[in-house]
Amino acid sequence: MVSKFDIPLHGTAVNIVRRCGCALSDVLQSKFGCLAIIDGVDFDRDPSIAQQRGPNIVPEKRFSVTLPGGVQVSVWKADLTNYQVDAVVNAANEYLQHQGGLAHALSKAGGPQIQKDSEEYIKRHGSLKTGDAVVFDAGLLPCKKIIHAVGPRLPPDTSVHDVMRYEPLLERAIRSILDRVQEHHLQSVAIPAISSGLFHYPLPKCAETIVTAVKRYCENTYSPHLLPKEIHLVNHDEPTVKEMERACHQILASSKHRGDTKTPTQTVQLGNVHLTLKRGKIEEQRTDVIVNTASAQRNLDNGEISKAILQKAGKKMQEEFKHAPRQGHVIVTQAYQLQCKKVFHTFCMSKGIDPAAEQNLFKSVSECLWLAGTSRHKSIAFPAIGTGALGFSKKEVANIMSQAVVDFAQKFPEKIEVYFIIYPFDDTTFKAFEEKMGYLQQNASHPSSTNAMMLSSPASEDRADFHGSRSPTPQISLNGPSNETTREAEQWLSRLLFRSNGKVVICNNFILHFGEDQHLQLSSLLKSGVSIEEVFEKGHASIVVKGDSDEDVVVAGLQVEAMLCNVQKAFVKEEECAMLPAVMTKSLSFERKTVDNSSQVFLDRLSGYRKHRLFIVKVDRVENPALKKLFELKKKQLSCSTPPRRMVQRIPAQFCEMVSHIGFHAEYAPPDDPSFGEGIYFASKVRIAMEVWKEHKRPKEEYLYFVEAEVLTGNSTPGKQGLILPPAVGTESQTVYHSVSGGPDISVIFSGYQALPTYIITCKMC
Repeated sequence: MVSKFDIPLHGTAVNIVRRCGCALSDVLQSKFGCLAIIDGVDFDRDPSIAQQRGPNIVPEKRFSVTLPGGVQVSVWKADLTNYQVDAVVNAANEYLQHQGGLAHALSKAGGPQIQKDSEEYIKRHGSLKTGDAVVFDAGLLPCKKIIHAVGPRLPPDTSVHDVMRYEPLLERAIRSILDRVQEHHLQSVAIPAISSGLFHYPLPKCAETIVTAVKRYCENTYSPHLLPKEIHLVNHDEPTVKEMERACHQILASSKHRGDTKTPTQTVQLGNVHLTLKRGKIEEQRTDVIVNTASAQRNLDNGEISKAILQKAGKKMQEEFKHAPRQGHVIVTQAYQLQCKKVFHTFCMSKGIDPAAEQNLFKSVSECLWLAGTSRHKSIAFPAIGTGALGFSKKEVANIMSQAVVDFAQKFPEKIEVYFIIYPFDDTTFKAFEEKMGYLQQNASHPSSTNAMMLSSPASEDRADFHGSRSPTPQISLNGPSNETTREAEQWLSRLLFRSNGKVVICNNFILHFGEDQHLQLSSLLKSGVSIEEVFEKGHASIVVKGDSDEDVVVAGLQVEAMLCNVQKAFVKEEECAMLPAVMTKSLSFERKTVDNSSQVFLDRLSGYRKHRLFIVKVDRVENPALKKLFELKKKQLSCSTPPRRMVQRIPAQFCEMVSHIGFHAEYAPPDDPSFGEGIYFASKVRIAMEVWKEHKRPKEEYLYFVEAEVLTGNSTPGKQGLILPPAVGTESQTVYHSVSGGPDISVIFSGYQALPTYIITCKMC
C-alpha cells in the first residue's frame, strides 16, 4: 500500500535541503525505495552535490506515432543524462574520447567507467569508422546501456554537395545503433541529433535523415520481432526539438496504422505526467500497468472490463487474485497473458449505495497512480471507471479521474505516462473525457497559477486525505511502497536533519569498495571544514564525519551516502553481468510477494518469533528464477550429501531489495563479532540471529528484517577468525570444506550462491 509521511523543515534543515536536495532524493530512493517530494525550498545548483545532473529540463513529449511494425517513434525535449530508457545514444568521435558536447555531459554523469570502457575498447580494437556504433554498460546513468555512435563530421562551411555525400554515413550510423539495439534485445532507445552541432551537419537535413533512416529500418528489417518497442528522438534545445518534430510530421505522418485514424488521441503535459486519451481495449494495452475494476467478492467474472481482462489473461489470474493481499483500494497481480507487466485491480462502490462513492473513486485512481510511481513503473492505463454498473455519469467519471491525475502530477517528481482508454464504440464517454482534456490543455498552457489546473469536483474536498495540497511551508513528503519503508526513511532522515549534533556516523561495508575516485571525493569534502575518519573494526566499516557546523557535517554525510549508493548500484550491475552467462537469460527478474496473514506460511512463523518478543508485520516470498538456478548449479558442483538447511540472517532494511535481486553477499550483514571467518553468516534460530547481529554502532531500529534461506552447508568444519575461504580438508588435499561453523547453530559460507533467499520477514519489537 502506498504510504506517505510529511516532515516539516525548519532551522538548518532548510539550508541542508537547499544545498543538496537532489542528492538527498537520490539517497532516499536508493536506500528505502521512497520518493521524496520537496516543497517550499529554492535549491542551490551545486553540481558537485547534485551528482552531476544535466540541465533541469522536465521531459516533454512533442510527437508520437506507431509505425506499421508496431514501433512507437516519439520526439522529446529532455536531458539525456537523466533520461530513463533501456539505452541512450552518445554522439561520439572515432577514438571515443568524450571531451565535448553531449559526449562530455554523458561521460561526466555516467562516471569514470564510461571513458574507461571506451579506452579499453580502442586499445583492443582500434578506432571506429564513421557510421559504427558500440554498446557498453551505462555506468551511473539511469539506463541499462550506452551506445556510442560515430556520425559524419562535415566541414564548417558545408555545401549542398557535402550534405549529399555524407547523408549515407549518417543513415549508416542510425542503422548501426538499431542493429546494436536488436542484438542486445533492448526495448527502448533514445537517439539525439547525431552530427549536428560540433560535427556541422545542417540541422533541418540532419533531422530528416535520422527520421528517414528510422522509418526505413523499421519497414525493411528481417526480424520485426526484435525491433524495440520505442524509439525516442531526444534533444534538450528547442531548435533541434522543433526540427525533429517537423521531420516526423513530414515523413512519418503517413505511417500511422489505419486504426489510428479511427482512434484519435489527445495528450496534455501536466508537470512530469504525460496524460493521453485514446480509444482502445484496456486488455490490449502495452503499458507497464493496466487497471481493472473488480468486485468486492473477488470474482473477475463480474463486470465487462474485468471479464475482458480475465479472458485474455487466463484463469491463473483469478487464482492469484483470490489470495493476493489487498493494499488500500488495490490488489496487484501478475499480467499472465496480457502485454503489460502488472495488473492493478481496484475496488469502487456503487454511487447509489455508498454516499462516499465519489471520494472512493478518487482515492482508487490516486492510489493506483502512486503505487505505479513508487514501484518505478513508467506507464499506466485506466479504463473509464464507474460508467457502467456503478452508476456514475460519464462527465462525473471524466472529472474525478482527471482530478486525481492533476493532483498526482502536482506532486510526483518523475516522468510517467498515464492513459485513459475508452472502449472504441463508446462515443459518449469519449466525448466527456475529450471535453475534460480540452480544459486541461487550456490550463496547462497557462501554468502561472497552480490552482488553474485544479478542477471543481466533490472529490477535491477529500484531496488532503490521500496526499495533500502544496504546503506553504518547507517540507519533505516521503512516498513509499509500504508503511515500513516510509517509516524507516522518516526516522533516518529525522536523525540526520535534526539530531546530528555535529557528528554523522555511516556504517556500511560497501565503504570497502571505495576506489581512487571515491577517496578523491572524500578529500574534497575536507575543504568544507569537516573531518572525515574511516574506521574498520571487527569486520564493520564506517565513516565518521565531524565538524563545528551541523549543516556542513550533514551535507558532507549526505554526499558520502550518495557515493555509497552509486557504489552499490555499480556492484549490482557487476553481479548481474556475472550471473547472466551462467543462467543463460537476457535479463534478471525477481519479485517479492507479500503472503496473506492467514496463510500457513505466515502462521508457521508466528510462534518462533513471538517467543523472542518479535511481532511479525509481514512475510514476503522472494521469487528469483536466476538465483534458484545458480543455487541448483552450486548444489551439483558441491555434490552435497546433506540437504540444505533452513536458516536466517538479520539484515539492514536497505539491503532487502538487493538480496532479493542478486543474492547474499558478506557486505550486507557482517556479524557483531566475525570469530569464525570473513564469510556470509547464517543462524539456525531467531534467538541465535539476535545474538549474532546485535546493534553495532547503529541507532535502535523500529523494524527488524530477517531473510530466511536454504543454505548448502555441506561438508563443514569449525571456523576461526580471519578465514576468507574454507580451509582444505587435509594438509595436502586440494579439496576444501564447503562451509565452516560456529557451533551447531551458526554456519558461514564463502559463496553467495550457496544460499537461496526464500522469505523476508519484517518484525517489530513487542
